Amino acid sequence: MHCTATVETVGQTGVEMEALTAVQVALLTIYDMCKAVDRGMTMTDVKLLEKHGGKSGSYVAG
Repeated sequence: MHCTATVETVGQTGVEMEALTAVQVALLTIYDMCKAVDRGMTMTDVKLLEKHGGKSGSYVAG
């Protein structure tokens, strides 16, 4: 399963933390709904894939 969050702002600040938080909350919600079936589920490899704009410019995971 993959979970992706897309965020956008008009300000000169990045929103990476908001995107990463959105993904974690979504995954925790899925865990909560499915824990009766499998408590051994894991959430792994949560990472920033791509970012454009902001003070530090663009980033694309390699």
